Amino acid sequence: MFNLRVYGILTNEKKQVLVSDEFIRGSYYTKFPGGGLEFGEGTRDCLKREFMEEMDLEVKVASHIYTTDFFQMSAFTPDQQIISIYYFVEPLADITVPLRSKPFDFDGRQMKVYEQTGETETFRFINWNDFSEESVTLPIDKVVAGMVKRGKW
Repeated sequence: MFNLRVYGILTNEKKQVLVSDEFIRGSYYTKFPGGGLEFGEGTRDCLKREFMEEMDLEVKVASHIYTTDFFQMSAFTPDQQIISIYYFVEPLADITVPLRSKPFDFDGRQMKVYEQTGETETFRFINWNDFSEESVTLPIDKVVAGMVKRGKW
């Protein structure tokens, strides 16, 4: 069985890269914003929906960066193979969600979400000079972070 994921790489005018810090199923992850493709949805529409749901942010989906080309088993559902698709995205409005300066700096609202669902997330920008494969947690994200950092996609 396959699990299709779609993620967006958003950089700002300061050449910083947006990441999502998440607490999911008892573990901490730093990843690119995005999520799961829903039935009947195209990949670009999925990414637009995910940014709206997670950040209340309308985005333009720009160029394709990468689609997984190796086997990656799901960390959460071992009978599923993950296929992730990455695009550059551009914000069509100002970012209004709180942005953090340090990892996993959840505020009171985010902790209420955690109390209700057992999961929560927050967002921050990483300076270009500090950004690398080590900035993100998931194996496929690491591949993409390296590609973006080297300008090879």
